[in-house]
Amino acid sequence: MKFLFHPEAEAEFLAAVDWYEERSAGLGAGFAAEIHAAIQRAVMMPMAWPAVDKETRRVLASRFPYGVLYVPRGQSNLILAVMHLRRHPDYWRERN
Repeated sequence: MKFLFHPEAEAEFLAAVDWYEERSAGLGAGFAAEIHAAIQRAVMMPMAWPAVDKETRRVLASRFPYGVLYVPRGQSNLILAVMHLRRHPDYWRERN
């Protein structure tokens, strides 16, 4: 199984990587690795993570307060958001 970023999800992921890297050298890379690990967990077991609505599921990052919201679609997962868990929870809903 593969994954594909929604363009807005990829932009928010890259912005978060930059934000963490500006705070401390190497932290952005650590954040990126953690998000990719969460995505790989979703790819390996797409139905194992809790549903947040009818189609969308969320897998949590371990070290950072982020979740990856995705929709399993055939042989791939569509990543809808790389979401800070303290943001407005519904901002990503129009991204299908």
